[in-house]
Amino acid sequence: MLFELIATVTAGFAAAGLVLLIRRFVTLPRWAMPAGAGLAMLAFAIWSEYSWFDRTTGGLPDGIEVARTVESTAPWRPWTYAAPFVDRFIAVDLASVRTNEAVPDQRMVDLLVFQRWTPVGRVRAVFDCAGGRRADLVEGVSFTDDGRIEGARWVEMGPEDPVFAQACAGV
Repeated sequence: MLFELIATVTAGFAAAGLVLLIRRFVTLPRWAMPAGAGLAMLAFAIWSEYSWFDRTTGGLPDGIEVARTVESTAPWRPWTYAAPFVDRFIAVDLASVRTNEAVPDQRMVDLLVFQRWTPVGRVRAVFDCAGGRRADLVEGVSFTDDGRIEGARWVEMGPEDPVFAQACAGV
């Protein structure tokens, strides 16, 4: 976030310098410099928001697949009502998929939760591919000797859920 602030201010200074240079050759009103700086900073901020998803997913290693995206709109960004932007998404780490022969319909998978301006969250979850449900492995959840889960809160998902579909692909 600090780097984006520095880049935004730099864009403003660059635009102000460009307007200052143009004023040497063409008569421009005095307000052109702050207006140009403000427009450049706004344009950079908008570009940064709309390109965040592509820049982030472009850097993901092989084996991590985006399963769900969440688009955002806000009243203080009225242009987002016409073109919402992705500000968070969930990815499935396919390299982390583990199964237990005792419960072949269940898969343990790491989910990566990306959100703009926040650290990446990692959630380990068990998917019951036959039952269409998911349980997050949080404190208080344990495994029995036969591999079943105890103390978990199961969430119904269904096969149409994109996270469930990615985690249970091939079952």
